[in-house]
Amino acid sequence: MLLFIVILYDRKVYKGHITIYSITIQSNTQMETIKCRFCESSNIIKWTKRKTLNRGFIQRYFCKDCKKYFVIDDGFFRMRNSPQKITQSVDLFYRGISTRGVQGHLAMLFPHNASNVSVYNWVLKYAKLIHKFTSKLKVMVGSEIEVDEIEYHRRKSSKAKLGTEKNFFIDGICPQTKFLISSEYSQSRGIKEIKVVIQRIKENSGNQIKIITTDGWNAYENTIKKVYGYNNKLLKFNVIHNKNIISEKDGNFNHQIERLHNSVRARTKVMRGFHGSIASANAIMKGYEIYYNFINKQQTIKCCPYELAIPNLKLNSNNKWLELIQYANQNKII
Repeated sequence: MLLFIVILYDRKVYKGHITIYSITIQSNTQMETIKCRFCESSNIIKWTKRKTLNRGFIQRYFCKDCKKYFVIDDGFFRMRNSPQKITQSVDLFYRGISTRGVQGHLAMLFPHNASNVSVYNWVLKYAKLIHKFTSKLKVMVGSEIEVDEIEYHRRKSSKAKLGTEKNFFIDGICPQTKFLISSEYSQSRGIKEIKVVIQRIKENSGNQIKIITTDGWNAYENTIKKVYGYNNKLLKFNVIHNKNIISEKDGNFNHQIERLHNSVRARTKVMRGFHGSIASANAIMKGYEIYYNFINKQQTIKCCPYELAIPNLKLNSNNKWLELIQYANQNKII
């Protein structure tokens, strides 16, 4: 390409031309942070755009060091559907719509529809991805937490009629901020399973917890003592275990966590036994933990729980699922 130039110097006009073979603008901050996904070099340039059927144009890059072409992994790498469509599907799922119901909703808005299996895979994939990021965030909570469990009867197989087995969803919530600090879907509620939840609560909250309220299940007392330890100077345990033993006639033992469990049961009662998989059931419940903490506003506090527990985390857009996926993708360990 020929570029004609005119130079004015000392009231004299000089004319000429130069040949331009390529122009690459790298002055924006995004180009400075982009690295080659093969050799992690910053010596890269923009190199055309790839046209996709459902995601529009995607920018390609060329690495001058390893001589390879690549696109940026924005959390939706190799996905054939747009980020808006995927996050919309995940949000509808956790708001109570079945995977086939989400499929029918997408058929009205998008010409290229997705199957109910794709919706289910999106839920599992991004629930795991976001949870790896959110589970490491430090939280600001009150001095007390409540820990309890929900009993489930999971189908042993999604195809054969092998009956059901008893499982438990163990979780801990801060009554002050309504933040669900830790949760785990497990096959039993023994010391090993409860320790996973209590240990994560301690890691994320530090020394803020002074009281842990549970029901009368014996595994809680031994686990709390092991995780939080004993203070030899003060001759007492580092936290107070507030054990509430309530009979079946009296009802539930504490109101804050039971209110959460009512919401969880309302969503999971139509899931047909989690389709016979512990791993998928745990991933779905991790996604619900994300939905409860970061997406759904609580009426009592008039905001999402993360706004009180994690004030440094700013989610400014209406599509918080998309922001969380981007945060998780930037902070993931390769």
